[in-house]
Amino acid sequence: MMATTDQVSKIEEKTIAEEKLINEEYKIWKKNSPFLYDLVVTHALEWPTLTCQWYPDVEKPEGQDYLIQRLLIGTHTSEGAQNYLQIASVQLPLDSTQGDPRKFDDEKKEAGGYSGSECKISVIQKINHDGEVNRARYMPGNPDIIATRTVAGPVYIFDRTKHTSQPDPSGKCSPDITLVGHTKEGYGMSWHPKKDGHLLTASEDTTICAWDISGYVKDKNTMEPSRVYRAHTAWVEDVAWSPLISPLFASVGDDRKLMIWDTRTTAQTKANFSVDAHSAEINCVAFNPKNEHILATGSADKTVALWDLRNLKHRLHTFESHQDEILQLAWSPHNETILASSSGDRRLNIWDLSRIGEEQSPEDAEDGPPELLFVHGGHTNKISDFSWNLNDPWVMCSVAEDNICQVWQMASNIYCEDNTSIAPEQLE
Repeated sequence: MMATTDQVSKIEEKTIAEEKLINEEYKIWKKNSPFLYDLVVTHALEWPTLTCQWYPDVEKPEGQDYLIQRLLIGTHTSEGAQNYLQIASVQLPLDSTQGDPRKFDDEKKEAGGYSGSECKISVIQKINHDGEVNRARYMPGNPDIIATRTVAGPVYIFDRTKHTSQPDPSGKCSPDITLVGHTKEGYGMSWHPKKDGHLLTASEDTTICAWDISGYVKDKNTMEPSRVYRAHTAWVEDVAWSPLISPLFASVGDDRKLMIWDTRTTAQTKANFSVDAHSAEINCVAFNPKNEHILATGSADKTVALWDLRNLKHRLHTFESHQDEILQLAWSPHNETILASSSGDRRLNIWDLSRIGEEQSPEDAEDGPPELLFVHGGHTNKISDFSWNLNDPWVMCSVAEDNICQVWQMASNIYCEDNTSIAPEQLE
């Protein structure tokens, strides 16, 4: 059925009004950012990336006022342009030379100059990839080994050291291993934090595949899964190994279920625990890295739920503030009470579990619940992925659908309670 001219013009009006609102919100954010952040680097990538992950290494060039860290990213190109798995180098200021978010270059779409030099993000390695990179994650025990999710079923494994810094001009994609088991695409993926080579992948085909690439034979560059788990009845959106209980992993999907699996049992068609966890599709799951019992789920019902493995009948808490579906979740690697969530509402929220139930004034309550520590509002498009920096406790990277990559750190007086707070009259 064709839309009438009147319907089309109403849709156009709505789009224009929405764009106007986004631009207004961004202007306010930009004006307030010097008070809200110790660091903001805004960089426009050549193409959007759907994925980002900080590497664990840090380089300190002698006599310089910055550190160099690395990011794992991908591309999501259009009009048939070549896609790449990419590694980027990021210059970050030393604590003594914090960036100034007010120094914003609209031409370059870059901000955060410091000490007269720029905070740079530059791509240092490009590897040809078939179709966009849905997600890329490196193996914790050997970060040179990278797994990628493709727009089709296969999962690719790349050994970064076996590829040149510039891609083969032919555009040929040459993964070191191709994992063949899924029949449809997916995003969810988790390397085992302690067992090298053990990988879980989740897919639209409703299965979870377990792989052990340590059993890879060189003369054959494809591998089949060691196990296939079939209990979900719809797209399995995400999967996560428990970082503290080695045989345990969790999975979530469009069937609204949270499932807990114990690999010591042989059952592959029935999870050890299965919970109707949300009122809509569940997009993400994350275990707390410091408390073995705690995990969180994020859903299209706009909420993040907190769970205790010892009693999955009732959620511990519901985090409410996002205005659209929750797309990604990650616990801080440095602080067991800090959790971040990103949403289709273009916001990345930082939550502090230790503040749940704190008393609030009516004015404070208008801004959100007491556990909502910070809202990053620097993106004007849906946030595709984000990552906590492993070396600097409050530095984050977030990437959005409009090819903007931001590296940022909230102002220390927000998370250090003993410091003075920002006077409301300073903010718009």
